[in-house]
Amino acid sequence: MSPNGSTRGRVGCVIVDYAAGAHLAAAVDSVRAAGVTEVAVVDNAGGGDSLASLGARADTTTVVVPGRNLGFGPGVNRGVAALGDHELILVANPDVVLHDGALTAMVAALDANPAWGIVGPTILNEQGTTYPSVRRFPSVPDAVGHATLGRLWPKNPFTARYREAGARADGGADWVSGSCFVIRRSTFEALGGFDERYFMFAEDMDLCWRAHRAGAGVGTAPEAVVTHVEGVSRRRAPYRMLAAHHRSALRFAVTTTSGPSRLLLPLAAAILGVRLVVVMALTALGKAH
Repeated sequence: MSPNGSTRGRVGCVIVDYAAGAHLAAAVDSVRAAGVTEVAVVDNAGGGDSLASLGARADTTTVVVPGRNLGFGPGVNRGVAALGDHELILVANPDVVLHDGALTAMVAALDANPAWGIVGPTILNEQGTTYPSVRRFPSVPDAVGHATLGRLWPKNPFTARYREAGARADGGADWVSGSCFVIRRSTFEALGGFDERYFMFAEDMDLCWRAHRAGAGVGTAPEAVVTHVEGVSRRRAPYRMLAAHHRSALRFAVTTTSGPSRLLLPLAAAILGVRLVVVMALTALGKAH
C-alpha cells in the first residue's frame, strides 16, 4: 500500500487550456515539481496554441486537440481518457500554480478519508487573498436573491449565504471549485465524468452533487495551497462566458431542485435572463470606455 500522501505513480493530471499562454507553462511546471509524471493538456483553443505555450515541455506532455472548443467539463473528460491508468486524477486550470506540498496534502486527505471521492485545496488569488472555493449548494431562493440583489446590495443576506464558506468541522464540504481538485479515478468513472451539457460553470457543483448522491464524499485539504490567476481564458470570450454562466446556473437549479422549490424555477429563469442582459450591457459599456 502506498504511504499516506504519496504521489509517486498514483496521480495523472489534466489541464484544459484555452490560450492561457505563459500561465500554462507555469502550471505544468508546478505539477511536474509536485511529482506528477503524466500530464494531459487539452487544447480547446486549437491552432497549436497549447504546443506553442508548452515549448519543450510538449515533448513530455500529452496534448489533446479536439478541433473545437468543447468547454471545460468535456475537455477534462477527453483529457482523462488520454491518461494512463492512474489511481488519482489532478484537475487544474491552466492558470493555477501548486505551492510546495499542495498535491501531497490533497492525496493525504484522500488516504485519510476513504469515503471521500473528491478533495479540493485552499485557493488564493494573485493578491494572496483566499478565494471562496469551498461552498454549500445554493438553494433556489438564495440563488434568486443573489442574482437579483448581488450587484446593488453586495452584503444582502442571500448573497452572504450564497458565498458562505462551506467547509465543515470534519473537513467535508458540499462542493469544491473545479479550478483545482483531486478525484479518485474510480469515482470519476462511476459518475461518467463531467456532465457534458455544461459548457462552462456549475459543472463542478454538478459533479460534486452527483458524487454525494452516489455515496462519495467531498472534502477539503486546507493546508494544500494553490494560486489561481482567475479569468485568464474567460477574458478572451466574455460574452460567451456570461451566457454560459447564466445558462449553467439555470441548468443546475432545474436538475437539482425538488419539491415546492420547483415552483420558483420560472421566476429564477426570468431573473437570470434579465440579469444576463444587464451584465452584458454593463460589460459592453465598460469596453467602450
